[in-house]
Amino acid sequence: MLNALTVDVEDYFQVSAFERYVDREKWDEYPLRVEANTRRVLDLFDSFGVKGTFFVLGWVAKRCPALVREIGARGHEIACHGYGHQLVYRLGKEKFREDVRGAKALLEDVTGNRVAGYRAPSYSITRQSLWALDVLVEEGFEFDSSIFPVYHDIYGLPGAPRFPHLIRRAGGVIREFPLSTYPLRVAGHQYLLPVAGGGYLRLFPVSFLRRCIEAINDREGEPAVLYFHPWETDPGQPRIRAGLKSRFRHYLNLDKTEGKLRTLLSGVRFGTMSEVFAGRGEGLPGAPDGVYS
Repeated sequence: MLNALTVDVEDYFQVSAFERYVDREKWDEYPLRVEANTRRVLDLFDSFGVKGTFFVLGWVAKRCPALVREIGARGHEIACHGYGHQLVYRLGKEKFREDVRGAKALLEDVTGNRVAGYRAPSYSITRQSLWALDVLVEEGFEFDSSIFPVYHDIYGLPGAPRFPHLIRRAGGVIREFPLSTYPLRVAGHQYLLPVAGGGYLRLFPVSFLRRCIEAINDREGEPAVLYFHPWETDPGQPRIRAGLKSRFRHYLNLDKTEGKLRTLLSGVRFGTMSEVFAGRGEGLPGAPDGVYS
């Protein structure tokens, strides 16, 4: 089964974990490493002959347009990660609209191609920001990958469907590809363990993650999604002075990311998010009533 391979293209100083410690107005003062790191990812993908969906931050596209064009020229899908990596529920509806409209237009201008997909910074479409789905439909996005059906202090929409589905809003329909979870039963209770990548890729043994993806494919008959950031392949990146939790989330096992990716790419079938959707045809279920209201 084909699974979605995705990359969130942002730099090490732009992450939500460092939001309290890095002044957004001083981003231009930090050494830019996203170009070299993303090209390393592109070379890695080429070595395995796989294509992925790159959710590119508008801020990066404005400063590195040649990088964005190279991603497309090497056969990958380019999607939108917003402009300034601000949490959706903190932006509010109209500022969110400005953010995604500007980022989408910038990416389309740089690449000359239509941008169909969106992923929120830190998966921040939650119960308190469901209006973002209406904005995405109105701004012409065809699919989203922002819903994480788990409990978390920054993101999460518990109770949302775990697999690709249709979300119907007043203005139309958008396809959703939620971040992957694996059901675990502990002491008679079922929990959903996040296994989609990122920090979880760095935290869990790669053999365990591979077994989870295989179980999602074989037992549940559904595709999984893997995500990571270019900075997660860069153990030599500058260190940001931050709190213990933020540093743990960001720096844990950076030296192991590339090796884990190689293991997964060698044993699991991956493609772009649009390829996964196309393989499912028109068979996407609709979300249950009340989930997105």
